[in-house]
Amino acid sequence: MDFKSLQRKAKQLIDRRGGTTSLKADAEELRDIAKGPGTASEKAKRAADALKEPGANGRDTPSDRGSAPRA
Repeated sequence: MDFKSLQRKAKQLIDRRGGTTSLKADAEELRDIAKGPGTASEKAKRAADALKEPGANGRDTPSDRGSAPRA
């Protein structure tokens, strides 16, 4: 296995999705979905939809509610 190639592909994917900050926001959003209400099927659908937009844009998750609106 060529680890250099794997590393390069992973870096390209992260960069295309908005960098490490975006990756962290995606992970947080997925965590909130997993801990939230609903069946496993509903959570899987929400997670798939959430990953279509990098960086947790337009979040509506429990940790985002009650915070100041974004400008």
